[in-house]
Amino acid sequence: MLKPDATAPDGSQVRRLVSDASRASLVEIRLAAGQVSRPIRHRTVEEIWFVLEGKGEVWQGGRTDALKPGSRLVIRTGIPFQFRASQGQDLRFLCYTSPPWPGPDEAEPVAEGGLGRPTV
Repeated sequence: MLKPDATAPDGSQVRRLVSDASRASLVEIRLAAGQVSRPIRHRTVEEIWFVLEGKGEVWQGGRTDALKPGSRLVIRTGIPFQFRASQGQDLRFLCYTSPPWPGPDEAEPVAEGGLGRPTV
């Protein structure tokens, strides 16, 4: 992976792919093998994820789903979520955000997630 551009509020690494569109943005997200993100919720954006490599899980407001290459899912506005990468390989996925990511105040911390204590 190329050097990340930023660290997301959930602790994952972000590489910007498309940030100059007026109605959406596209980034690559990477979470190191065995790591667990911080639980957050979005105030105004919705995301679509497409998993490129690695395996893991995502928890969204009481529901947990497996992640593997080819998995796709929607992170809806206001729904708390947390994700983790399985041991052995980083989890890497494309993340399409609409509207475009507005800045650091977009993500709101959540007291507890469904995948345990964050490690990032």
